[in-house]
Amino acid sequence: MKYALVSVLLVMVVFCNSSKGQNKTDLPKDNSKSETDITSPEFSSVTRTIKQDRKGNMWIATFGGVFRYDGKLFTNITSQVSSAPFFSVLEDRKGNFWFSSVGSGVFYYDPRRGVGKSFQNFTTREGLASNQVTNIYEDKTGTIWFSTVSGASRYDGESFQNYLMNESFEGFRPEDHNEVNSIIEDKTGKFWFGTKGHACTYDGKTFTVITHEGKPFTNVRSIIEDKKGTVWLGGKDGLWRYDGSTFTNLTQDFVGYIIEDKKGNIWTSSQSGKDGSWVLSRYDEKSLSTKKPTVTEVRPKSGMIFGMSEANDGSIWFGSGGVYRYDGNTITDFKKKKDQN
Repeated sequence: MKYALVSVLLVMVVFCNSSKGQNKTDLPKDNSKSETDITSPEFSSVTRTIKQDRKGNMWIATFGGVFRYDGKLFTNITSQVSSAPFFSVLEDRKGNFWFSSVGSGVFYYDPRRGVGKSFQNFTTREGLASNQVTNIYEDKTGTIWFSTVSGASRYDGESFQNYLMNESFEGFRPEDHNEVNSIIEDKTGKFWFGTKGHACTYDGKTFTVITHEGKPFTNVRSIIEDKKGTVWLGGKDGLWRYDGSTFTNLTQDFVGYIIEDKKGNIWTSSQSGKDGSWVLSRYDEKSLSTKKPTVTEVRPKSGMIFGMSEANDGSIWFGSGGVYRYDGNTITDFKKKKDQN
């Protein structure tokens, strides 16, 4: 099914679904420990995104601000800029940073000019589709895309172009298809949009709803393309793999986030259909092309798991009601020391 482009597309998600039998090996259940040798803020608020920059710093978008962690200290970069909840962080190819917020639009930050001296705020006044922005993506040309609750915004460095699907679908409000959760550009130059309504692709002229056996994918939370060109979709309908011709379902559990590590393994955060708990799952690279790849699980007991990222040392960082790091054996829970002010 194809629907013409009008002008704007993003966020949240429902958590449900049953599980499907797979080959699973449990990692250590939970070896959580509190970090004691660092200066840390109170990471008790929701942490949505964690990314590592080209210098090795970790950037952490939380409902309490955007923090930079240099391995020793946490610095709140946005403390003097906005009190809005922050959702996403992107370092662009020029080394500048973009922070998305829910309520205050998008902030552009040039780290070369120092904290608090180099911010530029983009909102609906400048042409952004909505001030509620949950994801940021840079395409192959260096153009920046923003997922918002009222559409997808494309920024070319001078102006915004907004995209909207104006068709309504049975069982969904029209606005659901404009709540964009994820945007990627695949190796062919085609864009994929995960929305609260139906996921779709865009070839530069036309939006096409993504379907499998005549059924659309709904409430897709995360989309990535791995090094081999395989596209992965995660959301309400579970985890799906697309090899260019066929969609294969790997789990029916709700999947929130997907990343690929340096070894080619696929990691997901998902909600187990058995007990409703959240788990990190690693799908082994050697078996990814099979219908039942080998899956290794770790259960952090941290509650809902948000944006994941692999650091240079191979550790997996993830957000929840705080910041966590998994090194393959131990989960480190970054908490403020009790004796700190």
